[in-house]
Amino acid sequence: MTCDFPGLPQLGAVVVGIDASPQARAAALWAAAEADRRGMPMHIVHAADTDRRAILSSADTIQALRQRARDLLAGTADVVTERFPGLTVTKELSRQEPVAGLYAAAGNRGTIVVGSRGLGGFGALLLGSVSLGVASRTRVPVIVVRGRPDRTETGAITAAVYGASDLDWLMVAAAEAQVRHASLRLLSVCNVLAHVGSVTTMLDDVGGIAEQRVHEVSAMAERVRARCPGLTLTHHVETGTSVPGALVEATADTDLLVTGSRHRVIRAGPALGRVSHALLHHSRCPVEIIPPDFALVGDEP
Repeated sequence: MTCDFPGLPQLGAVVVGIDASPQARAAALWAAAEADRRGMPMHIVHAADTDRRAILSSADTIQALRQRARDLLAGTADVVTERFPGLTVTKELSRQEPVAGLYAAAGNRGTIVVGSRGLGGFGALLLGSVSLGVASRTRVPVIVVRGRPDRTETGAITAAVYGASDLDWLMVAAAEAQVRHASLRLLSVCNVLAHVGSVTTMLDDVGGIAEQRVHEVSAMAERVRARCPGLTLTHHVETGTSVPGALVEATADTDLLVTGSRHRVIRAGPALGRVSHALLHHSRCPVEIIPPDFALVGDEP
């Protein structure tokens, strides 16, 4: 699909990781709808991890595993093409482990889509180490499909923003809204208690913290409007004591929650921040996480 707003990033091809679970099948259909909206191809990947398994398994076992994987890929592709006959669909049996297989398939511009739960292969993509590895280390957008498949669309996309540093990835959220002909809501949750004893001493009162956030979010909204004059856009700052809780509540009334990943470094490597982690566990709609170093568009107008 050609972007109506030249200042927005071009959304790339969609790569979906599947296993034999119903959740993976639902994720594949969601990914197909996303690719169809974008006017981009869809690539279905099953990572059988045969390179590692071959060390401990017989040749017959590996061959049987590969055949089951091929059948799974073919069956999923058939379901997708029946629902979206005009969509270009390719499939891949990756010999790598799931995280590496998805990274390789997505390249530099693809969007990775995974289901919320599964039975094997990609089965731990939400709550286990594989999902956290995909979302926390990738350099491309990752969408975890959550919520009921029969959920009624709201016609709205929500971007969970914090401050001016979110402006670049926010343009991805605007592009997502544009391809859906949906509205975009910028939502920022201000936990004023987190600043007590620090920033508060530099402001007239606690309410000043929220006022400062309102100013920052309003400025971001104006920058988005400058690039997308035809986009229906609203912005709101909510005060509360739980940022993750407020954002999870917001997922009940939106089709997609988009946020930037704020990595924290632990001994084993980068990990998702507390807010992103909570959204992946509890969101009522699909969640898209945009990495901070994702290359977007050219210079600001």
